[in-house]
Amino acid sequence: MRLGECDLRCNWCDSAHTWRPAREFRIELARGTARFRSRPNPVPLEEVLEAADALDARSHRFASLTGGEPLLQPHAVGFLARGLRTRGLRILLETHGLAADALAKVVETIDVVSMDWKLSSDVRRESDPKTGPSADFHEMHERFLRVAVTAPEVVVKIVITPSSRDDEIDEACRRIASVSLAVPLVLQPVTPALHVRERPTAGRMLSLQARVARVLPNVRVIPQTHKLYGAW
Repeated sequence: MRLGECDLRCNWCDSAHTWRPAREFRIELARGTARFRSRPNPVPLEEVLEAADALDARSHRFASLTGGEPLLQPHAVGFLARGLRTRGLRILLETHGLAADALAKVVETIDVVSMDWKLSSDVRRESDPKTGPSADFHEMHERFLRVAVTAPEVVVKIVITPSSRDDEIDEACRRIASVSLAVPLVLQPVTPALHVRERPTAGRMLSLQARVARVLPNVRVIPQTHKLYGAW
């Protein structure tokens, strides 16, 4: 389930249509058909759960709440998570990993927190100037992670682009290690989109994996598999 609005601007964003509130949203008519009907926003949350039932939600193991940034709407996240859990699903929350207070309100309804660790070399806040340096996100991410580790599972992802610097990756890893060495870290080579035209080389990714493994014991390189499968 994709919730609208985001307060970050990532250079590689492949869903920039979620940055602003949308007048309409789409519901798939039948599972896997890629045929949709449109409904006006805002939508009663009960209708979202009814749509999940129509798509046979109970036959799945997980439901993903993604965005945009879902924690800009913590009430919706909590409502949907509780409703989907009663249908037997585990809840995966995909988040930019900055809204610690919002997460604290709903973390007991979440089974897996999948958080990004944003690098300021490629990400800025919506409120930042469009050019020039922007403040990093390390302190806010560390605060968020300290809440996230109270969920049953948490994983951190860093998107790697040709602009990603070793020093900012090192700082992210140091802070993750200060919270928990058990947290898995995924290094994800960017899929070119929006303002990013190239992906890092395989050599660069393997070099980073070896570098990060000196600090964190569980580090993996995983591309965006849904893009490889064409499920987008």
